[in-house]
Amino acid sequence: MGQAPRREAEERVLAALPGWVDALSQLNRLIAERMGVTASDLSCLHVLNQQGPATAAELAGKVGLTPGSVSRMLDRLDAAGLIKRTPKDRRRVLIEPTGDGLARIAAYYAGLTARSHDDLAIFSPDELNALLLFIERSEHSAVSEIARLRQDHDAR
Repeated sequence: MGQAPRREAEERVLAALPGWVDALSQLNRLIAERMGVTASDLSCLHVLNQQGPATAAELAGKVGLTPGSVSRMLDRLDAAGLIKRTPKDRRRVLIEPTGDGLARIAAYYAGLTARSHDDLAIFSPDELNALLLFIERSEHSAVSEIARLRQDHDAR
């Protein structure tokens, strides 16, 4: 593939991403609303599900919220029965999702998960590995850009 066709293919992929991200954001907001929490609360649950129990301070860093915002978020998640707080020692409490909370999330995402399996069925294992590599690199780039923008803002 020459440079021009490759660049055009890259541009088509990049042009498709905002619509995909927006659709996922809308889905996440709808699911959060149905669960009685906010989209950032749902993001916290995803972090806990993927990375395991964390302290409130650790969660603040992972979801990009202030400690005060995280405290309010944890109160909402606790009231909705989606997390539990377990004392780690006298000063620290670990936050983890409840089994019921994870089951509720899984039920809401079951349709998308099934459709995604169907969508991925057309790809070979090598193509799936390439997709995964792109997703992982894109996530890393987004996290790096978040850090850069925060640092630029804090420097002002």
